[in-house]
Amino acid sequence: MRRIEIAERPDWRASAERLGFRFHTIAGEVYWDERACYAFTLGEIERDIETPTGELHEMAMDLVADCVRDEALLKRLAIPETYWNWIADSWRTAAPHVYGRMDLAYDGHGPAKLYEFNYDTPTSLYEAAFFQWHWLEEQKQRGVLPANADQYNLIQENLIEAFGAIARRLPRPFYFSAVRESVEDQATITYLRDCAEQAGIATKAIAVEDIGLAKDGRFTDLDDGVIGTLFKLYPLEFMFAEEFGEALPKSGIHLIEPPWKAILSNKGVLPLLWQRHENHPNLLPAFFDEAQFEDDARAALPAGWVRKPFFSREGANIEMHLADDSTTASAGPYDDAPTIRQAVHPLPRFDGGYPLVGSWVVGDRPSGIGIREDATLITRDTARFVPHIIE
Repeated sequence: MRRIEIAERPDWRASAERLGFRFHTIAGEVYWDERACYAFTLGEIERDIETPTGELHEMAMDLVADCVRDEALLKRLAIPETYWNWIADSWRTAAPHVYGRMDLAYDGHGPAKLYEFNYDTPTSLYEAAFFQWHWLEEQKQRGVLPANADQYNLIQENLIEAFGAIARRLPRPFYFSAVRESVEDQATITYLRDCAEQAGIATKAIAVEDIGLAKDGRFTDLDDGVIGTLFKLYPLEFMFAEEFGEALPKSGIHLIEPPWKAILSNKGVLPLLWQRHENHPNLLPAFFDEAQFEDDARAALPAGWVRKPFFSREGANIEMHLADDSTTASAGPYDDAPTIRQAVHPLPRFDGGYPLVGSWVVGDRPSGIGIREDATLITRDTARFVPHIIE
């Protein structure tokens, strides 16, 4: 694995605009950054990323099966009791899911380490699945990259196949929804709608703010039509806290991602996985952050730790205590959530920043990666997206 400086396409911004990538620049700062790329060998991809991703995904799915059989685990994850049966029923009936992303620390040496799962509303999808592939093809055509350069990227074709596989099980109409004013989220659901329609599914769009609740307890669109299936780029834990949340279990609505994903979008699964698979090469030691934890913190995590809220997103409310006793932290809105501590395993440093590998799982299959690069050890919402190649 290495970082290579490369000539950016002089017309890439116009290309991004033409292809619907309107959040390529955020608050005046470049988000899509093709002034460099990360290069991997095929062995690194297959041995160190693809294979562990599949194994970690299977471990995560086994953990969901444990949790829905044990209400003590659902309570441990701070999931409201109102939703326990709904979550368990969605798992027992095999409510279909489409995709997820796990974040890995990897430097080309030694095993990749799991930081966390993003299995409910993962973003950076369009740029990983489509735009970095478009970049690869154009740079090859222009002779900037060798003609035999490749990319670990089956994300789009697997998304289309995944939607096709579950199409018959989805009640209609099928809506895609995100917060109205979020440019990134709206672009993401537009892309996902296109994938679903390529799979033969007729779709509609609605802003989260426009979803209504009828007197009979069913969720409706602006014309009072009942929503059959809702792909929502809106976190389940947010929905649980909303005024309409308690209507969800009896509403009959089919959600993608399904209710059981509330388990895997929770960082509390990290200590649960460690309890079940201690010393697994791709896991970091992790523990629930309790009062009694302080008594044996030095023994459990002697080389430092990272504190994470169960429900934080985009690198918010992270506290990192490094092995040299230095600390770094990020602010955010999740300071009232329960927390875990995970053994510190700093991201590698390459020229330009610290890359985090987002490894995508689509329809239960490892499918590709996207790399976000930050100037600090904490990957925040200001991180840049940098494309990759297989040499």
